[in-house]
Amino acid sequence: MAKIIAIANQKGGVGKTTTSVNLAASLAAIKRRVLLIDSDPQGSATVGCGVDKQAISASLNEVLLGTLKITDAIIKTDWQMDIIPANGDLTVAEVRLLQSEHREQQLKQCLSAVMAEYEFIIIDCPPSLNMLTVNALVAADSVLVPIQCEYYALEGLTSLLSSIEKIRRAVNPNLQLEGLLRTMYDGRTRLTVEVSEQLLEHFGHKVYHSVIPRNVRLAEAPSHGMPVLGYDNRSQGAAAYLALASEVVRRQEQALPAPIEV
Repeated sequence: MAKIIAIANQKGGVGKTTTSVNLAASLAAIKRRVLLIDSDPQGSATVGCGVDKQAISASLNEVLLGTLKITDAIIKTDWQMDIIPANGDLTVAEVRLLQSEHREQQLKQCLSAVMAEYEFIIIDCPPSLNMLTVNALVAADSVLVPIQCEYYALEGLTSLLSSIEKIRRAVNPNLQLEGLLRTMYDGRTRLTVEVSEQLLEHFGHKVYHSVIPRNVRLAEAPSHGMPVLGYDNRSQGAAAYLALASEVVRRQEQALPAPIEV
C-alpha cells in the first residue's frame, strides 16, 4: 500500500516542485515504486520530468472530472517513475470541484485504484490553499514542507501548519507533518544558520537531517526536462536528494509495525 506524501508550501519559490520531482526520481533510483502527481496548473513538475505539457491529452484534469480512469492518465518517464501530468486545463477541474459534492475527496477516491501499485505517491501541490491543494491534503498521509531558511518563510510556515491542522480536524484525521526540508541552503550566511537553528529548536526531529544546497545544476536541470540525477548525478543537488530519499525511506521503515515472528 502506497504512502502518499503531499509536497506543500503556501509560499512560492521555496523549491516545492524541485523537491517533488527530485525526491520522486531519487526514490525511484533506490528501487522504490513511485508515482508523481502534478497537481499544479502551471505544470512545472510535468515539464521537469521531460513531458510536453502542451501535447498531453490525458492529465489530472480529466481524472478529477471523472472523464478518464486514473490508470489511463499515467505516463512512464525515463527515470523509472510514473507521473500523472498537468497543464493549464487543470484550472477547469479546480472550478468544477467547487460545485461538486464531496469535492475535497475527489483525488483520494481516484487514488484508491492505484494504491497497491506503488510504494510512494508524491503530490506536487500549487503554492496556495485552493481546492487542488485541499484535495491533495485530504488524500495524503503526510505533508512534506520545503522551507527556505529566511524569516518570511517562517511566517508562511505558521499559516501552512494552521491549514494542515484544520484539514486534519475536519476531514483527514490521519494527516501528519512528514517533515520540514531546508532548501536553497547556504551555511555561509548568518541568517541561514540562525533560522535553521530556530527550526531545529521548535520542530526537532521533524526537520530532516538532509539539507538541499543552492546548486547551479539543480537549477539548470528543469530547463532540460530532467531531474538532477539525470542531468548531473555527481552534483551536490543530486547527492542531497538521494540523501533525502534514503531518510524518507528510513523514517517510513521505522514507523512500520514490527513483523510478527512465527
